[in-house]
Amino acid sequence: MSGHLLPDGRNGAVRGIAAPVELEDVPADDTVSGSPRQGVAELGAVGGAETGIWELRGGAVTDTEVDELFVVLSGGATIELLDEDRTVEVGPGDVMRLVAGTRTRWTVEDHIRKVYISAA
Repeated sequence: MSGHLLPDGRNGAVRGIAAPVELEDVPADDTVSGSPRQGVAELGAVGGAETGIWELRGGAVTDTEVDELFVVLSGGATIELLDEDRTVEVGPGDVMRLVAGTRTRWTVEDHIRKVYISAA
């Protein structure tokens, strides 16, 4: 059995809000403030795209994005799109598209948990 919560070739469901996500410290080079921790629970592939649940807690981090579509399950974040000089606030139920190469700064007071689909 794979490490995916929803393995290929099987119909299944996962309770996204309650699925276990093991958190680790964000690398110092990506940490802007706080003591952020993040983790991923891999769901599996769909049509060649990677899917998973990602969670970030307690701080601000920078990232360079991949092509991704996500839906916020719980919590929220302020996402600064650094190359576009604009900010987006996301919370439960919000859907967002991120374009590969976009530089971002994620600020999370408590946590954000999202389910994502990203280009492999």
